[in-house]
Amino acid sequence: MRKVRIGAAQGFYGDTIEPAVLTAKYGDVQYLCFDCLAELTMAILAKDHAKNPSHGYTKDLTNSITSLLPFVKEKGIKLLTNAGGINPIAAKDEVMRIAKELGMDGLKIAVVTGDNVLETLPAWYEQGIDLSHADTKEPLVLEDKNWLFANAYLGVWPIVEALQEGAQIVITGRTTDPAQFLAPLIYEFGWTKDEWDKLAAGIMMGHLLECSAQSTGGNYSGDWEGVPGMESISYPIAEVEESGEFMITKIEEAGGLVSFDTVREQLLYEIHDPSAYITPDVVVDLSEVTLTEVAPNTVRVTGIKGKPAPSTLKVVMGYEDGFLGQSLMGYSWPDAYKKAQKAQEIVMQKIEMQGNPFEKLQFDYVGYNSLHGPLATPPSEDINEIYLRIVVKAKSRPLAQAIQRYLPPLALNGPPSLAGFFTIPPRQLLGMWSTLVNRQLVEQHVQVELEVVS
Repeated sequence: MRKVRIGAAQGFYGDTIEPAVLTAKYGDVQYLCFDCLAELTMAILAKDHAKNPSHGYTKDLTNSITSLLPFVKEKGIKLLTNAGGINPIAAKDEVMRIAKELGMDGLKIAVVTGDNVLETLPAWYEQGIDLSHADTKEPLVLEDKNWLFANAYLGVWPIVEALQEGAQIVITGRTTDPAQFLAPLIYEFGWTKDEWDKLAAGIMMGHLLECSAQSTGGNYSGDWEGVPGMESISYPIAEVEESGEFMITKIEEAGGLVSFDTVREQLLYEIHDPSAYITPDVVVDLSEVTLTEVAPNTVRVTGIKGKPAPSTLKVVMGYEDGFLGQSLMGYSWPDAYKKAQKAQEIVMQKIEMQGNPFEKLQFDYVGYNSLHGPLATPPSEDINEIYLRIVVKAKSRPLAQAIQRYLPPLALNGPPSLAGFFTIPPRQLLGMWSTLVNRQLVEQHVQVELEVVS
């Protein structure tokens, strides 16, 4: 029975590449697939691109490609990545540069473009195309905001086309997270666009691999202390059959754990409706899925069903949304919490005396409620230390920075037992707007270009 082995290579921008290198070395995989993008990542890359038009892709691409290209040459492993971010052409150029330095003449690199619809927005708006918010249904007023990026979530088929053209490395911008993982299956098995059950299985296989070690015991909320070798944890590997059924496993040469529970936890991650997980390629139904531990560190996944793909694509747009400023001041035992409360009272009074120029103002007690908010259990009187954090949202950078002047005077003019204060430079905030558009509006502009290293 023919099978395809696919390894996870990265779960987010900044993830370590070491487990992917071990998978390439020991995992007998044909493909390594990266998921580098989140909506926050797109915002970061948009800022990079605004500062330098040659930037806008994930900067760790250089290290990842340098580490893995030797395995592309020696073992024929293919790399698929959405590290192109806002600027996939620049990402392709960087990979070309590295490949040339490594003497890899003949290497075929494909780049997928067309997800970036920022320049298309005004025309859509003038044509009266509905760009209302996907959740709130609020109508879009395009001129009200300074838009920094707008990207549609592309599906799998441009990546498949790149593989069909002979690409050994495929670079995309904003695709759905599991699209990188599904593409090799369609290419290898010849699945068609209406084989919904197979496509759904491939999507969920990708979903189980896309978050690096979350299927192998990383970020595991069960018996996390029982996960062996977390200091050298492995990323998951999928072994997929032509029917769409697959197994999740890992290499023996690194740590981690693949079990019913670790796979189940990742299976449900970010799934709002298990009977209708919507992607551009297929709507997935998990209501009859079965997970079976068939061997140590090996879980078989069956029973995934698919429904026809939606007629729309999600577009996420980012816009300038003011600035964030913050400061922290620490207090030590005794009465650490009471001292921090008094410091908040003093700062709040001073801010109100000046008319409270901030759009939003928040106080957190690090060590007490900064993670749990209103669900936090009140601290004991014997708590050893508390840091008061003040966070503001302001319309301008100077105004956001103004919050920094409120805490330092309290070193001598406020409660005792000061444990130090910290100021953090203001940073620009980006707002997000999600909408749904007819997929033909986007897909007619998608292009796949192949370039050969020489």
